[in-house]
Amino acid sequence: MPTSELPPGLLLCGIDGSNPLGFLAAVGTLRVATCASPSSNWHLQWQARDGTWTPQLLGNDPFSEEDLIDLLMPLLTKAKDRPALTFAENLNVSCERFRAVTERAQAAATLTDRDEADFVAAFGCESLPISAKDPTIQDTALRTMSGAGHQHFLGSMLELIRTTGPDHLRASLFLPWQYSDDRPNLRWDPVDDRRYALRWNEPSGDPVRTMRGANRLAVEALPLFPTAAGERRLQTTGFSQRPGQGVLFTWPIWDVPLNIGTVRSVLSLPELQEPRPNRDVLSAMGIVEVYRSERITRDKYRNFTAATPA
Repeated sequence: MPTSELPPGLLLCGIDGSNPLGFLAAVGTLRVATCASPSSNWHLQWQARDGTWTPQLLGNDPFSEEDLIDLLMPLLTKAKDRPALTFAENLNVSCERFRAVTERAQAAATLTDRDEADFVAAFGCESLPISAKDPTIQDTALRTMSGAGHQHFLGSMLELIRTTGPDHLRASLFLPWQYSDDRPNLRWDPVDDRRYALRWNEPSGDPVRTMRGANRLAVEALPLFPTAAGERRLQTTGFSQRPGQGVLFTWPIWDVPLNIGTVRSVLSLPELQEPRPNRDVLSAMGIVEVYRSERITRDKYRNFTAATPA
């Protein structure tokens, strides 16, 4: 069915496209829906609403909020057995060990199912150690933790898989975010930056509050951000690094329906990584806004700042 003939879609009105976690959750939802029902011709676009950008999911047939949750939950639950998440708790593994993981994922890949290979490609590269003296792999720029404070990157993903239920998805997709869930989170939401200087009270004793459903859906966005060996270091799709600016995460907002393959291509557009992306060039592709967030490191943790238009 041509995109012009798609029925009216469903607004995921809980999600704010200017929030890095919100954006990842939206494209993760598109990816899971596509994997769950490829014949439904899923597309995603964004609508200006209440001063921000809200995602709209479209398919061949009209569907309700409950229809979408019923579609997503089986695949989200099944992922607890995903080998790409069970080989370690974190990505600080040796190149030799990670090479075995990539070889298994490659052997398991088929024309219709390359889930494991796509996750492994998003995590890092077995041929790029941190240094000649440190055989640990260079890993994705989306990695925010590596075991300090009992916070584990892959381990948190597995816990999210085990503990996320339909109510968590409903609260994240369709309701204003109330941050009523406890950890784990993946530190992709700017509110996860809990430095003392940014808070009224000393935060160490405060419980971590998050949106579990959004974090769970955002995990499914990782295959859309593969890594690749660059000239000097590992590169992650959507990220750039400039002197004096640190590591920057940049993502587009589009107002035309795009399927998962087109979204994958759009995320890797070189123009997005320019210091000042050309609005005329991007608008010709349906891209109406570009957001940019800085990834910051404090102590042993990484966080993302509130995004600004690029």
